Amino acid sequence: MQNQPVLPTDNRPPWQRLLLRWLISSLAIFAATWLVPGIEFSGPGWQIGVVALVFGLLNALLRPLIYLLTCPLVLLTLGLFGLVINAVMLGLTSALADQLNIQFHVYGFWPAFFGGLVISIVTTLLSFLAGDTNVQVVRVRPD
Repeated sequence: MQNQPVLPTDNRPPWQRLLLRWLISSLAIFAATWLVPGIEFSGPGWQIGVVALVFGLLNALLRPLIYLLTCPLVLLTLGLFGLVINAVMLGLTSALADQLNIQFHVYGFWPAFFGGLVISIVTTLLSFLAGDTNVQVVRVRPD
């Protein structure tokens, strides 16, 4: 009988995890506006939080449907089409932010593509550093 690994548990209440993810998304979108030419934001700082909220809602509501509709392309490209889907989500976020009178603009496909890439990388790194992502290392010893 082998010992089963014990998974770490997150003792934070759900509202704290949600708030942490929202703050991480806000910082990731700020990093994209700072690093990627063609993504611009101007306005009070709290509005980038609204942009992160819109981005999160779009990802929660539309992303699964888009992945379902483009499943053959995602499989054919071994998942790389997911970067295009990220770009589309960022472009839709820009359009919705404009409707809310928030000065967040993405000018074209390539800024959206690289912005989505930056947001993904920054979100992953900050989630790992904040302890929001469980990382498990399993060592297998031959018997």
